[in-house]
Amino acid sequence: MTGRATLLVELLTEELPPKSLRALSEAFAERSLDALGKLALADPKSALAVYATPRRLAFAIADVADKAPGREMEVTGPSAKAPAAALEGFARKHGLKPEQLERRDTPKGPVVLARVQVKGALLDEMLAPLLEEALKGLPIPKLMRWGASDAQFVRPVHGLIVLHGSRVVPGKVLGVSAGRITSGHRFLGERAIELKSAEEYASRLEHDGKVIAGFAARRAEIDRQLKEAAIRERGSLGGYADLLDEVTALVEYPQVYAGGFDRAFLEVPPECLILTMRQNQKYFPLFDNAGKLLPRFLIVSNMRTSNPSHIVAGNERVVRPRLEDARFFYNQDRKVRLESRVPPLAKVVYYAKLGSMLDRVERLRALAGRIAERLQAERAAADRAAYLCKADRLTGMVGEFPELQGVMGRYYALNDGESPVVADAIAEHYLPGYAGDRLPVHPVGAALALADKLEALAGFFSIGQTPTGERDPFGLRRAALGVIRILVERKLGLALDELLAAALAPFAAAKSTVNAELESFVYERARGYFREHGYSANEVEAVLCLAPARLDLIPKQLEAVRAFAALPEAESLAAANKRIGNILKQADAVPAGFDVGLMVLPEEKSLASTFGRLEPDVDRAFRALDYTAALKALATLKTPVDAFFDKVMVMDKDPRVRANRIGFLGKLHGTMNRIADLSKLAT
Repeated sequence: MTGRATLLVELLTEELPPKSLRALSEAFAERSLDALGKLALADPKSALAVYATPRRLAFAIADVADKAPGREMEVTGPSAKAPAAALEGFARKHGLKPEQLERRDTPKGPVVLARVQVKGALLDEMLAPLLEEALKGLPIPKLMRWGASDAQFVRPVHGLIVLHGSRVVPGKVLGVSAGRITSGHRFLGERAIELKSAEEYASRLEHDGKVIAGFAARRAEIDRQLKEAAIRERGSLGGYADLLDEVTALVEYPQVYAGGFDRAFLEVPPECLILTMRQNQKYFPLFDNAGKLLPRFLIVSNMRTSNPSHIVAGNERVVRPRLEDARFFYNQDRKVRLESRVPPLAKVVYYAKLGSMLDRVERLRALAGRIAERLQAERAAADRAAYLCKADRLTGMVGEFPELQGVMGRYYALNDGESPVVADAIAEHYLPGYAGDRLPVHPVGAALALADKLEALAGFFSIGQTPTGERDPFGLRRAALGVIRILVERKLGLALDELLAAALAPFAAAKSTVNAELESFVYERARGYFREHGYSANEVEAVLCLAPARLDLIPKQLEAVRAFAALPEAESLAAANKRIGNILKQADAVPAGFDVGLMVLPEEKSLASTFGRLEPDVDRAFRALDYTAALKALATLKTPVDAFFDKVMVMDKDPRVRANRIGFLGKLHGTMNRIADLSKLAT
């Protein structure tokens, strides 16, 4: 036995799915470390190095023990009043004498218990089944079988390294026996690399195997080479992080080369060329200082050679037909006007219970026009954009590249002579498409983008197709977040309840509860949105629990709540507000007003007087949207409120006095909670 040492595990496979490589490697390593920690063979906080290449998942854990320390365990036995034979049998089972048993009182009576020493887990016995279990739990949608074995994994497994320091830990995982031999790059490295110890894994692979095993290290190397190559080509890379991650999962020993294409292809919209190069070929397009596409691109190759001309020529030869296809689709699509593609949408099913895509277009026209009017934007432009916004789905280019929906619609609309406002709205109505994406710029685009998302939410909620758990096949969470972002970040003064009612109007079959369900769904997304923007759970809940119709004003309300919470009077007033709320809940009825003449105690008169003086100030500040001033004005209520609850019995025996006090508290509560429910700030 070697005591404590670094544990190295490597699973050598055929090419793994690039988009899930990083997640698989991290999950395998973390699940294994967690299991070793539970067996006390490793500290759950031990240094963990994760490795991932197209043909291997590996990790190294520092300071792993070959044997866990023993521990004492209590085993509860029979009742202390059990027959002597039963007690002797229990003691004998655990290697003890009856007099060594302990007695303990329990709610069910006294019992005996044995203290036994449990041997610690052995790494050699536990590791192979532990690794098998960790692999079974990986997020793999489809498993493969290979050879005559019953083993299953995302790809066939051909090698296994399990080293504890310099020692091979015996065992089989997925039918492969553990050893110390790994394999280098298919063409550049040594076929068989025998490791002397776990510590030399990464260095030997890079030196002898021509493999950069660490995903992060390989990504950094590719990034460095890309930036240097872009400078040499006098270009820039634009946004490329997502492609960088994918390419890192495709190569083991990266080398960046530059290639080019015929400048004549630049007559095609750049989005088409960029998508072709990035998605189909995994190339990195280059741009000039103004962001205009250049006829040059960068290739990340898995081969390093002193003469890369054949690699570059091969890639240029492969990309040309792809660019030709893009040019063909673009030229063919422009021969047919976009508006002529709208009627055929009647034959395209949107969703079984929601009609055709043309039905959806008509709903979008009505909703977008209504929203545009509220935004004082051009209703006619919104109507025209809504009419044309789905037509590009029937073009050849979008048929080949669905990601270009809206983008191509804009180009084809401009080609047909449509106004730039209409064309831009067609492109913008899908925005934002993902977290952090840009928002529509023009009011008409914002109107159509809101309509598109609201119509989808209303339609699917009306037929009961709502997200459940992690499932959200229609992207309704993304749609709700898009609505929130457009309203809040574009500062659009539209009421959410009115928007939802308008969106639900065409769906006559919708149950009366759908509106409330949909509204609750949007507010729940809003809670997450504002939490991500730095507001606390209490601050967000204080505002959102009131379901404010104007989402664009919520940031002002949240800032006001934060400023109020910082006041020395805040905690006392929040507690009082909570107390008032509880009293009002218990009351049979809350009168609409109160009569100062029925107030008999000086404390209630003082509070009513103070409230009467500040209420107009609060109202003016509220109407001026100065929510911070409105809430700060309430701070003067602390002293009279404290005195009121010290001296005044709200539930007086006299029903008239009691009703008057409840009516006054109702009025006070309404004013205090006009901007936020201050009771949510009470600790």
